[in-house]
Amino acid sequence: MALDLTGDLVTLFRAIVDVESVSGDEARLADLVEASLRGLAHLDVVRDGDTVVARTSLGRTERVVLAGHLDTVPVADNLPSRLDGDRVYGRGTVDMKGGVAVALACAAALDQPSRDLTWIFYDHEEVEAERNSLTRIAAEHPDWLAGDFAVLMEPTSARVEGGCQGTARFSVRTRGVAAHSARSWLGHNAIHDLAEPLARLAAYHPRVVEVDGLTYREGMNAVAIAGGIAANVIPDSGLLTVNFRFAPDRDEADAKAHCTDLFSGYEVAFSDYAAGARPGLDRPIAQEFVAAVGGVPTAKFGWTDVARFAALGVPAVNYGPGDPGKAHADDEFCPVADLYACRDALLRWLG
Repeated sequence: MALDLTGDLVTLFRAIVDVESVSGDEARLADLVEASLRGLAHLDVVRDGDTVVARTSLGRTERVVLAGHLDTVPVADNLPSRLDGDRVYGRGTVDMKGGVAVALACAAALDQPSRDLTWIFYDHEEVEAERNSLTRIAAEHPDWLAGDFAVLMEPTSARVEGGCQGTARFSVRTRGVAAHSARSWLGHNAIHDLAEPLARLAAYHPRVVEVDGLTYREGMNAVAIAGGIAANVIPDSGLLTVNFRFAPDRDEADAKAHCTDLFSGYEVAFSDYAAGARPGLDRPIAQEFVAAVGGVPTAKFGWTDVARFAALGVPAVNYGPGDPGKAHADDEFCPVADLYACRDALLRWLG
């Protein structure tokens, strides 16, 4: 069984959406993608786990990598897909099976592209960075990711979004003394002590900064609080989890120092970090891409795998169908017009 990559784009899109592929359960969709691509004589296809890579080898002077992840966040009673007017609803319609459908349709259509092309369809993007299959591919098959420019088919409402924010997750811990709640004066409440770190967050003014012509907004937010062992025990430990989204002009040392400085006097422990990526729109190939697809580039709010390509020395942008503000929403939907806009722009640029 294979997908029809040359037929109606909306039909292809809905067929992809209707294959449930929550992170860790991408195999069935990867099988369909692999079978479909192996039917195209102009592509060399390889697979590693549930990541499928297809390449042209035409001896062109430049190579473009186009990538999209196959996994979604958990389903929320929003499958199978449904077409309502000019919108397709369903889990993954925005993040990011619209981009996958466009990429597959273009992979079939571009048998003589102006640049050599690498198409990557990968797994485990919606979970921790170490489980993202591009981590493994970069370590074991770095040549699969090599190119002069990369396009991540992440949702951008069919507009170019340059670079991406970095992200750091860390905890702020307070220590107290356990006691019976009826004799609270014999203890010290660690949860109460979280009030001061929370006040620092409430008073925090995030930076707005221009990087290579694009404006990025930072954010520092509490995302979880934990503490306490029983309703009649004064808690001896409190834990505040914070997520810092930062502009790509910060490196790891700067981003982490900013966090520890904000919470000076407290125990701070980092549990996750991913670097951001500068826009890279000053490259001639990037400028040609922007000219071909049209519009004014904006900054990417959030982390995407453009950072992974940037770390490998490959400038990358985000470009795909669907409003990123609807990603992961229960009423997630993608406008049909976005699918055609992205497909036609890529064919125009690469044909």
